Amino acid sequence: MRSPAPDPRLSPSGASAQAPRHTRGLLDTSVVIDLDRLDPGELPATLAVSSITMAELTAGPHATADPQERARRQERLQRAEATFDPLPFDVAAARAYGRIYAAAVSTGRKARGQRAVDLLIAAIALAGGFALYTRNPDDFTPLAGVLEVVAVGVPATG
Repeated sequence: MRSPAPDPRLSPSGASAQAPRHTRGLLDTSVVIDLDRLDPGELPATLAVSSITMAELTAGPHATADPQERARRQERLQRAEATFDPLPFDVAAARAYGRIYAAAVSTGRKARGQRAVDLLIAAIALAGGFALYTRNPDDFTPLAGVLEVVAVGVPATG
């Protein structure tokens, strides 16, 4: 985990006067992808990413045939690599995954396949005591009561 002070759009003293919701938070891959388009006031003062997010970002350039999109994804990956020291999926995260998995399946949601990546990221957040910041809060609805999930850059409904 690094405090990204060299990048002004990530700094808590950036353009937004709104105070961050938390001192530190783990960013879901969706937040990292859109980081340059998000209001820094919606983000915690210290940002962290997981090794799972870095793996998803590493796969990104290979998942498109469009050369321009591939270049954008490669640049995003390189910025993330230069900015963050990713948190590993370690023994504590493996133990936390049990709670995450149980919460997901107790609501009837699948916890395997493509969904498992989100749950692995959530387990790292839970193990580290982080709130999880995401642009896809519905993906984490079953984790209410187990993990604090913060929606970022998502219009309020209601």
